[in-house]
Amino acid sequence: MILRSNCLRASSRNVSILLPDFLVPALSSASTSRLFSSTPRCTSRIGSAPLSLPQGVDIRFLEVPARRRQDVTTTELPKTVEIIGPLGKMSVQLPPYMSLDHDKETRKASLRILDREQRKQREMWGTTRAYLNNHILGVSEGHTAILRLVGVGYRATVEPSAVSVQPEYPGQQFVSLKVGYSHPIELGVPLGMKASTPQPTRILLEGVEKEVVNQFAAKIRKWRVPEPYKGKGIFVNGETIKLKAKKIK
Repeated sequence: MILRSNCLRASSRNVSILLPDFLVPALSSASTSRLFSSTPRCTSRIGSAPLSLPQGVDIRFLEVPARRRQDVTTTELPKTVEIIGPLGKMSVQLPPYMSLDHDKETRKASLRILDREQRKQREMWGTTRAYLNNHILGVSEGHTAILRLVGVGYRATVEPSAVSVQPEYPGQQFVSLKVGYSHPIELGVPLGMKASTPQPTRILLEGVEKEVVNQFAAKIRKWRVPEPYKGKGIFVNGETIKLKAKKIK
């Protein structure tokens, strides 16, 4: 038996349908949406943090030529910021909705976005600020990566020439690894980087761009990834690994 009290009558194509009480709230059109959190949105602490410029580091804004398009105006074109220091210079392209304020007296720079309510702008705010900070440290102090070779007979040297690899630019150096293969592994040092071996089991990488330094360190590491049973491999920047128990039959 169907209860007919307190029911909603819905008509569709001249057909009357009686709905029970528990289905009326679900099928009602007037539904209000409620946010998951009632706390106010906080701003990015990384993006709003000011950038400190050391002595000898300067910021310059490059003019971007306007393209002849009807749908693109000069205010929508991206901006290019060039960071000059004693170790070199690097450039960062800012999105159109970002601006960089540079105070030459206090040697501070702050990054701002156009609309904090836009999710994409908030996401790129801290990322762009981190890129700028890495470039400032790169042209003033430089970035380094230290690799440790752990294993019996593991050695590394820096050679001016290679047998199995052709040089990509004049004067390129090569890192030669002896890590248990039947032949030495030869890797070319990227342009703008320096590689040295203070010890036979240590490799020191120095460069202006942090991304290039870490990428080349990962390229060396992949030839002997640290294994968890004997603890052998190539470790990068204080990397550690937890040893597993030996498999006993």
